Formats: sequence, structure tokens, C-alpha cells
Amino acid sequence: MSWQQQYRRLKFTQPSERVLEVVLSNPGRLNAADSQMHRELAYVWRDIDADQSIAAVLVRGEGGAFSSGGDFTMIEEMMQDYQALLRVWKEARDLVYGVVNCAKPIVSAIEGPAVGAGLAVALLADISVAGQSARILDGHVRLGVAAGDHAVMLWPLLCGLSKAKYYLLLNEPLSGQDAERIGLVSKCVPDDEVYPEALRIAQKLAQGSPSAIRLSKYALNNWLRMMGPNFDTSLALEFMGFLGPDAREGLASLREKRPPRFAKESPL
Repeated sequence: MSWQQQYRRLKFTQPSERVLEVVLSNPGRLNAADSQMHRELAYVWRDIDADQSIAAVLVRGEGGAFSSGGDFTMIEEMMQDYQALLRVWKEARDLVYGVVNCAKPIVSAIEGPAVGAGLAVALLADISVAGQSARILDGHVRLGVAAGDHAVMLWPLLCGLSKAKYYLLLNEPLSGQDAERIGLVSKCVPDDEVYPEALRIAQKLAQGSPSAIRLSKYALNNWLRMMGPNFDTSLALEFMGFLGPDAREGLASLREKRPPRFAKESPL
């Protein structure tokens, strides 16, 4: 299909009739979301929605990792260039609403690390299948910015406010088993069963009534649309943080692989 040819960080296959497989691909970087991938993840859902040959979507990362999160070069550009900051903010907004508003049912196969923008796609999927040793991490407060992207919209609905606060404020990672236990993912399976199970689910969705499934998804996702103001606020606060000293220190500490030395006082 011609629209697929414009994408460079996303690969597409058709593993089964009317099932589109979307593969996050950034070789050697654990599929980190660089500027190119971030832009593509924001807008691929419009193309998928418009393609009548697609009944269900399976999304995964290449090489046994979903995505290691935002690329450091992109983050640094956001800190230094206001126009870049606005561009990435818009993409982050459009990514979340793009997945929410895509009529086609989406299944995620979560293996290895799932962080940042990649995690947003993984958890916003209608059905998420995680491997037992998957490593799910929001990561924002470790970087020195507010938990944004999808988290404030989605986590309290999936696992409750107390668990959401625990994992988001403490930057605690979850295994696939932990994520299933608290309700953050739909299902946890042994690592070698993640892709076969996700494909089985996508195939079953593709064989169902398209209108019934899509209308059900639309109605169910009104829970997420009601959280739109919370999401918009969290995203704005996150991106405001990229202009501050904590984000600069957070990024430096991640690059230098050391604990961050954040300021001890805040006017807030």
C-alpha cells in the first residue's frame, strides 16, 4: 500500500488476513523513539483508520524490545529549541488522541522495555499482552519532568489512583506479571508466547463484526475522552518542565549513568 512507503521507523507486515502488523524499528537503540519515530507514531493511526483493508492492528517492537523511550538527542533539542518543543508537544498530543480515536481495534505485544512514547502506544492499545519479563516504566519524574504522555489519562482508570501515584511518582518499573496484577495490562503470558497470543487476539478481532467492535471501542473510549482535560494539563506541565533545570540535570544524569542531583528546593 502506498501510504506505508512514507514511513521509515515503522515497518508493516500482514501476518494474517485483514490484520496489519506495525513494528517499531530503531535498530541498535532498543527502538528508542527518535524525532522520526515520534512523528510517525503520532500520525500513522490516521492512515490506518482510513485503510478499509485493515480490520485489526498488532503493534510490537523489533528484536524483542518494545521501545526504550524518548531519544536523548530529541529531548536535548526540545530543551534548546522552542519550536522543536512545540512540535513534539503537538505530536505527543496527536499520538494519544490518534490511538484513542482510531476506529480499528489495536493489540500490543509488549516484550522487553516499554518506556515513554512507546509505552503510551503499548498501554493505550485496546488489548495489551505483556511478557512476564517485560519492563514497563513511565520514566518522566526520573528525567525531571511531570508524568505526561498518556499516564495521567490512563493509569488511574486501569489500576486505580493509589497504584498510579505509587508507580508514577516513585518511577518504579513493573514486570509484565506486576502490570497484570494491578490491571495495567490485559494479559501476561510467558515471554515466548507474547507474539503468538497477541496475533491470535488480533485475528479473532479481525474475524468479528467490524461495526460492532468499532462502535464498542468508540463508546468504551469515552472513558478516556472524559479524561482529556487531565491529559492536556499533564502534557502541558510535562513540556513546561523541559524548560527547567531539573530536566537538564535529569538528562545529564541519564547520559552519565549516575543518580540525578536535583535541586532540594522548589517554589511550588
